[in-house]
Amino acid sequence: MKNTLPTETPCFKRWGRKTWSVFASLHRAVTIGVLAVGMSIILLAAETVSAHEIDSTQVMRELRIREVGISGSQSLPVRNIQSQTPLFNRKVQAYAPVHSLESALRLSPSVDVRERGGRGTQADISVRGGSFDQTMVLLNGINFTDARTGHQSHAIPVDFEAISSVELLDGIPGVGAYAGAVNIRTQPLLPTYLRLEGSGGQYGSAFGLLSGAVTAGRCSVFAAASYRKSDGYRQNTDFENINAFLRAVYDARRGGVFDVQVGYQDRQFGSNGFYAAYNPLQWEHTSTALTSLRWVKSTDRYSVGASAGYRKNFDRYDWTRGTAMNRHNTDNVDVKLWSDYLWRWGRTTLGGDYAFHHIYSTNLGEKMHHAHDYYTHAKARHIGNVYLNHAVSWQKVEASAAIGVSFTPYGTTPLWNVGVGYAPAEEWHIDAGLSQSMRLPTFTDLYYTSPAQINNLDLTPEKAVTLHLGAEYRRGVWHASLSGYHRWGRDIIDRVMREDMGNKWHSEQSSRLNTFGLEFRGGYSSEEGWLRQVTLSYGYVTSDKRTHLITQNSMDYMRHKAALSVAVHFLRNFSWVVTGSVYDRNGDYIYYPVSGDSSTSEIRRYKPYFLLDSRLSWEKGICRLYVDASNLTGQRYCDIGGIPLPREWFTFGAAITIGKHIKYK
Repeated sequence: MKNTLPTETPCFKRWGRKTWSVFASLHRAVTIGVLAVGMSIILLAAETVSAHEIDSTQVMRELRIREVGISGSQSLPVRNIQSQTPLFNRKVQAYAPVHSLESALRLSPSVDVRERGGRGTQADISVRGGSFDQTMVLLNGINFTDARTGHQSHAIPVDFEAISSVELLDGIPGVGAYAGAVNIRTQPLLPTYLRLEGSGGQYGSAFGLLSGAVTAGRCSVFAAASYRKSDGYRQNTDFENINAFLRAVYDARRGGVFDVQVGYQDRQFGSNGFYAAYNPLQWEHTSTALTSLRWVKSTDRYSVGASAGYRKNFDRYDWTRGTAMNRHNTDNVDVKLWSDYLWRWGRTTLGGDYAFHHIYSTNLGEKMHHAHDYYTHAKARHIGNVYLNHAVSWQKVEASAAIGVSFTPYGTTPLWNVGVGYAPAEEWHIDAGLSQSMRLPTFTDLYYTSPAQINNLDLTPEKAVTLHLGAEYRRGVWHASLSGYHRWGRDIIDRVMREDMGNKWHSEQSSRLNTFGLEFRGGYSSEEGWLRQVTLSYGYVTSDKRTHLITQNSMDYMRHKAALSVAVHFLRNFSWVVTGSVYDRNGDYIYYPVSGDSSTSEIRRYKPYFLLDSRLSWEKGICRLYVDASNLTGQRYCDIGGIPLPREWFTFGAAITIGKHIKYK
């Protein structure tokens, strides 16, 4: 009888990533002790991770893949973030009753979505007690935040069905992400597929989508195009929306990884009360084109990368539909360059970024001597950041820090943050961070005037220091997380209702505004059985309150938000998801009882409301059928004072997906 002695699994401290490396010849299980991975250069041929996952977040976290523990730091162009908070995941919420980015983010305790019309017609997205202007918006890691107004920042040409995940990035120092950054990732459903989807329902709503992807060798191309429309749920709330998007990723081996994306969006919508609650005749038309190119080249210890993004936005606003009042033509350019060095004491990154903002307008900017087309005003500005990051991981502890300087038309500002993480056990992770941030006044903040608003050219940048603490627990099918933050803000920009200025909104800066918040997420998730998912979330925000002022943004935060979602699977091919959510907004608003008449008004407080949504799906083979029901209880509610949102809204849809999984070697 042959004796079999137990053998120890060898442990390696370095991974050369060469074709002749020892891993290829051992033909046995090994344990990787320390593995520093530049995740931005993972090859398309990898079976578990594709190049579609490339984004521009810097991550210091432990990824658990069966028995292998990987500590990764992504060497990409964001100025060192402290943590990532998931806001949406397509795999987890594939059958949820959501039909737009706005409806998906409504369920996150970190996000406040303030819609003006149905199905994401026009909405403001803000995070953690901030305003929509204080949130940076990234698409696959490229900054496409609009310099004219945050109203347009998240109006990007990507359909909800093409979004694989959305995450909140905390602690980005310098200019841009005052309250945080929302990173939207796109990824095809399969490496190679073709999908056709259509739906329709109440209020003359209709939606059509054609998407697909092709993956061949080291190249992958993903594209999607859609059309969405509605006759409106009340007078002058009709809309049409066209999206087209393409993303291509190519790994040139010796030349590095190239990531290109191009998109176009055209939206036009009736804006009943959108920007002045008493006026039902407003209308808006926007067109957005964007493109970007990112390149990353990496060796064993060094990596270098560069990216460039450009966004062009046209906007026409009619105070009375059919008669143009304001036109805007905005250019946003964002360029980044960075380099990483991996050495004994961690990873060091040196980088910089540059942004150029320019606008032609009928009323924003400085008056031109000669008109350009029908534009009479123009303005440009330049912004730069230079930074040095260092991140280190030792046993169960990880730490990172960034220092640098921001250059703006308002002078130079220090750029810094620090963060630390600790994993006391496999199921637990604890993190903390302290960061500095700021944001510049938008062109609208500085220059916009109308029958209801007065501008202010003396505005200066908003500044803040934010403390973040978080803890996460994951074991088997259970997960839970708790996080808290405290933001000390100063020179906060907001529009204030002034009786001494004829009851008009005036752009002003309060000296201080401190914001505190708590967020909880937890639940159960399984791929087997009839009960597939139960998730519960709660968010709480409180802020300094000046009771004698009526503001549009900083005081109208979402004070309490709670959501419960339950997903069940039955009769083999059926699934049913129900979500219930409660919202309690702080603040007051001006209500006009007579449409079109601003002479009579009253001050009202926001009231709590409850929304119940549901989706019933049947799926077999390449076909999927579903029924959506939004606001099943017919709740009367508004996110922005005096603008009622839709009550019950039923839609029916079908999708056909033809595709295959590629077997990688």
